[in-house]
Amino acid sequence: MFYGNYFGGYGGGTWMFFLFAAILFASYAQMRVSGAYNKYSKISNGTGYTGAQIARMILDKNGLQHVRIEYTPGRLTDHYDPRTRVLRLSGPIYNGNTVAAMSVAAHEVGHAIQHDRGYFMLVLRNNLAPVVGFGSRFVWVFVLIGLLISSPSLINIGIALFLGIVVFQIVTLPVEINASRRALAQLEDGISPRDKLGPSQNMLKAAALTYVASTLVAIGNLLRLLALTNNRRR
Repeated sequence: MFYGNYFGGYGGGTWMFFLFAAILFASYAQMRVSGAYNKYSKISNGTGYTGAQIARMILDKNGLQHVRIEYTPGRLTDHYDPRTRVLRLSGPIYNGNTVAAMSVAAHEVGHAIQHDRGYFMLVLRNNLAPVVGFGSRFVWVFVLIGLLISSPSLINIGIALFLGIVVFQIVTLPVEINASRRALAQLEDGISPRDKLGPSQNMLKAAALTYVASTLVAIGNLLRLLALTNNRRR
């Protein structure tokens, strides 16, 4: 295959360096988002409104009265479910009146607005999700069985499934960045005090780093998979 010479010889060390660097960046990103969340979970958003109330305000203002808001257990488990049109917020976000609660709630509402407006990248990500869900469960099954019985076809299926995971991560990046931009635009429009917009932006930027890191790690693991399968074929 086209990657044979590159990953079989000198380039074999490249994937290790890339993956190691990606993992280091992922650790840094996780520290950044945890630090930002801990910091801004202690700072009032200056409105007196909880994350759930702010989410409701933004939804209603955008004609999304039909989108429900529900409590979900856990920490940073907040998400928008496009299948049921439900916004789920974790306890500290749902009940909190902090900068973190306001920022995360507004970000998740950003996804609901994307869904309502038919934002292309979100539609693409939602369509990829079932394939990626299958791939994440069975990619190594195909690869390992393919290696055991020397079946290039099964190996290639495994690689294709993992490539789908990488594409999904790449598509996720603009979706998340766009949701944060929509969130900030909504907060600027008469919801957040001016002096809280900077902290909200910092919170959302820190969160975005985790998606960049996930993409880099996925690419690194794809390079590792290509190198592993090529070396076993030689």
